Amino acid sequence: MLDREVRARLRTLSKDNAGVVGRHLVMAGRLLDEDPELAYEHAQAAVRRGGRVDVVREAAGLAAYRTGRFAEALRELRTVRRLNGSSEHLAVMADCERGLGRPERALALAASAEAEGLDPQTRTELAIVVSGARLDMGDPDAAIAVLHGVEGGPVRTVLAARVVQARADALRAAGRGAEADAAESAVPAGLLAQASGPVEDEDVVVFDLVEDGEDLGDDEADLPEETDAAEAVDGTDADDADETDALDETDETDALSDDDAPAGVEDPEDR
Repeated sequence: MLDREVRARLRTLSKDNAGVVGRHLVMAGRLLDEDPELAYEHAQAAVRRGGRVDVVREAAGLAAYRTGRFAEALRELRTVRRLNGSSEHLAVMADCERGLGRPERALALAASAEAEGLDPQTRTELAIVVSGARLDMGDPDAAIAVLHGVEGGPVRTVLAARVVQARADALRAAGRGAEADAAESAVPAGLLAQASGPVEDEDVVVFDLVEDGEDLGDDEADLPEETDAAEAVDGTDADDADETDALDETDETDALSDDDAPAGVEDPEDR
């Protein structure tokens, strides 16, 4: 069945539509590692049916990020932040700024008030992004300093291995290759192999399948108030005009049709 919290979010949709959206979210989560492009298409299909629900936009943003669509991912995750007030994807947003060639904006996000309330794991992810941004700006010494004392001790998790790898990258950029090699040699090979994954690779939202007949809400709830597309986005300037967050205006109560699915995407019920 769907995660309880996700099911609660989908109750703003009609029962039938919630079921279809939920199944697209399931497939987006399942395919994210093996076929990111198809996962992205499923996420887009979910957005077309339930674009005013935060978990739907979250899935779309993370799938866009994993396929290198950084401007789109940033746009979607900003929308998520406006819908639910959460900054949990701040590290991914900062990495999107790096992907768009704007490391200085990644640093600005990391220095924002939002970053102060992040949980330890997300703060670690953000430190890795900041270190990379410093490297992008040609300052390896600052990149090394950012990671000083982060996730110290034995490396037993992929996140800790990422810290080691990020530090090794910075050390090599600073001409300290022997130190970099020594640091990486202490990391189990399996963890090191996974450490090159995207930010939050372990935490991408993955939704469990809806069981046949699962009740996703008997009554249709009022939809959240639509956000004005012209509303200013925190940290956005004129250069980002094309990234303004416009919430999906599709009426979730419209008749559902298999034609809504993108080309090449099967209905999850048929898989």
